[in-house]
Amino acid sequence: MELISAIATPPGKGGVAVIRVSGDGAEELAKKMFPRKSFEPNKMYPGEIDCGDFKDYGLAVFFRAPKSFTGEDVVEFHCHGGTEIARGVFSRTVQLGARPAERGEFTRRAFLNGKLSLSAVEGMGEMIEAESASHVRAGYSLYTEALTEECKRYQTMLTTCLASIDADVDYPEEDLTTDSRREIASLLHEVIRGLTDLYRRYGTGRKIKSGVNVVLCGKPNAGKSSLLNALLGYDRAIVSDEAGTTRDTVEGTIEIGGVLFRLTDTAGLRTGESAAETEGVRRAERAIAEADVIVYLKEDGEPPVFPENTPLIVVGAKSDLKKREDCDLTLSSHTGEGLEALKELLFLRGVGEVSSDGLYLLTERHADAVARALECARRALNAVEGGLYAELYAQDIADARFTLGLLTGETASDGVIDEIFSKFCVGK
Repeated sequence: MELISAIATPPGKGGVAVIRVSGDGAEELAKKMFPRKSFEPNKMYPGEIDCGDFKDYGLAVFFRAPKSFTGEDVVEFHCHGGTEIARGVFSRTVQLGARPAERGEFTRRAFLNGKLSLSAVEGMGEMIEAESASHVRAGYSLYTEALTEECKRYQTMLTTCLASIDADVDYPEEDLTTDSRREIASLLHEVIRGLTDLYRRYGTGRKIKSGVNVVLCGKPNAGKSSLLNALLGYDRAIVSDEAGTTRDTVEGTIEIGGVLFRLTDTAGLRTGESAAETEGVRRAERAIAEADVIVYLKEDGEPPVFPENTPLIVVGAKSDLKKREDCDLTLSSHTGEGLEALKELLFLRGVGEVSSDGLYLLTERHADAVARALECARRALNAVEGGLYAELYAQDIADARFTLGLLTGETASDGVIDEIFSKFCVGK
């Protein structure tokens, strides 16, 4: 495989920079740049890295195929993290025969060489882009092939169904139809149960990836800004006894249970007394319409009408001054009473039940493929239980199996694969 090279660490100054080389001739290139006659695989060697115009004292490590990230011979040079030092090491590898790697080319080679499935590749990307601990965990689950293993398990069941159909068609005199139909129905039921559970995890996975949008709303002076500051742990919003102080949305983020929650403080819900306040109320109503969870700070009077399908938490604020009985919970932003209870309720309403195995669908591509496979399996099951000829549902079973291959990469198109790898940086 053609020799490629790239700086694998972010640009700029740092403690250490890593230059990665992969392909045929990687070890020979390393010998020309590093004072060693041979490299024992997987062992880190200290010494001078010869960059042609200058030298740097660093480390070199050699990984022999197929026991490397890409599945090819790989060399990494670890040098001091100066911009020019890393550039010099990289330039020297190019002078000695390597070509600059393209975006995601190292990972693409790992995929092509069977070191990673396509969903594992996406999991790695999710980990790199993660903004919360839960996102890292969910990405790692994909990276360690949890989704691929699940898909292959269902593909094996579907393959068994197709084998039974082929046996019935090829040997009708054996009278296998009744037993085969029963076995196929049983396997399809199991596939449908598993895929249904997997698809349900997309909603949670989407929130783990993008965060949960929480809107704090209520009448003027209900305590919204004080609550935002108390949850964030610092003064983000202006707090004043004057009604209508908040005229625009004010945002901040916190982590609850490892999940990112995006909090939005809004203008008090009333008829605006100025053009600016009217615009603030309009923005508050738009934020409410787009929220994943609404926290309503209740006061006397008729509450507003909220979107039906959005989880609502009714809070009695300022509990140090007045206790309310008609709320989900009471709290005081001043004393901190009830804040932890609110966080627990936010997680429950905003995220819901978490998966014990940590496996979630994180992208629309994942969800779409599972939904399509599920539809095919359901259609096949209806045909089996309806007593239709095997030839009429064999294609649905085959389509379900094919669609699950989109997740592993087994049947993914070049266009899909190119799009996924285009999102990676050079050096990954």
